[in-house]
This record gives sequence, C-alpha cells and structure tokens, in this order.
Amino acid sequence: MAIGERIHFFRILRGMTQKYLGTAVGFPARSADVRLAQYETGTRKPKAELTAALAQALDVSPHALDVPDIDSYVGLMHTLFTLEDIYGLTVSETNGEVCLKVSKDKGKDAAELLKMLCAWKEQADKLSSEEISREEYDRWRYYYPQFDTTQLWAKVPSQEMSDALAEAFKDHLK
Repeated sequence: MAIGERIHFFRILRGMTQKYLGTAVGFPARSADVRLAQYETGTRKPKAELTAALAQALDVSPHALDVPDIDSYVGLMHTLFTLEDIYGLTVSETNGEVCLKVSKDKGKDAAELLKMLCAWKEQADKLSSEEISREEYDRWRYYYPQFDTTQLWAKVPSQEMSDALAEAFKDHLK
C-alpha cells in the first residue's frame, strides 16, 4: 500500500476530512483539501517532515504511513521474495495450509525478524483472548515498536536523567 493510501486509510479511520487534516498539518484552509488529495492519490509524495506532521495529526508512527508499495499482488509477491532474500522467510505447508516461516538459524536478521513476529503474535493472542481491546491492539501496531514490551529497545537517557542518576549514586561509589 502506497503512502497516499495509508494516509487515506488513517484519515478515514480517525473520521477526518481532507480539509481538516490538511489544515492540521499547516496547509492554508482554502487549499488544504486539494493539497491533501494530491498526497492521497499519489500525485505528490510527502517529504519526511510532512510525513512526520501527518503521522502526528493521525496519531500513528511515521513508519505506519511509509510502508513498502504492495498495491498489486505482483508487488506483494516481490516484497515477500525480498523478505526471503534478506531475512530467510520461507514458504511451507502445515496441515494443508500455506504458511510463512522464519528460521532463527538463517542469521541475525532472521532471528530479529522472528522476535518481532513473535511479539506480534503475542499481541494478536491477547486480542483474541480479549486481554486487550482492538483499540489497544491497533495502537500497538500503528506505533510499533514504541509500545512493544517484549524486547529491549536501546534508549539513550536524557542528560538530566543521567545527571540525576549520577548524583543519586555518588555516595555509593565512595
């Protein structure tokens, strides 16, 4: 799905008009709907700064908007072939159903992808068992990896926090 279609998808999901979203990201009111329509139809492609503003207005991660172009079945298949090349994705059959599989033995990238897919399955299972709501599940997906608690994502502490920790433990170091 191209970025324009993702913008359209989330705009409709949030109940926004093109004019509303366009003005929310700073377009003049008189042309906001026309400008946004250009992005949604693919006539124009937003630069990173505008993509970030659209994502913020739509309450999603910029990554949720800028996904690979899978508008056709052929494009989708080539995306899957690329995943095979890079991450060791394989296709197999289990109990008469076609399945996609990632083997952690295919290397570091495959192991990382497998962890991410396991995190996704965990959230899908929680949704299925009603431990989380559809809204919580969608929030997890649309902001991934921000709300992923299954993996440790490196975060650099702010200088203020670093100074506070250093001060708190200063006496313990003596």
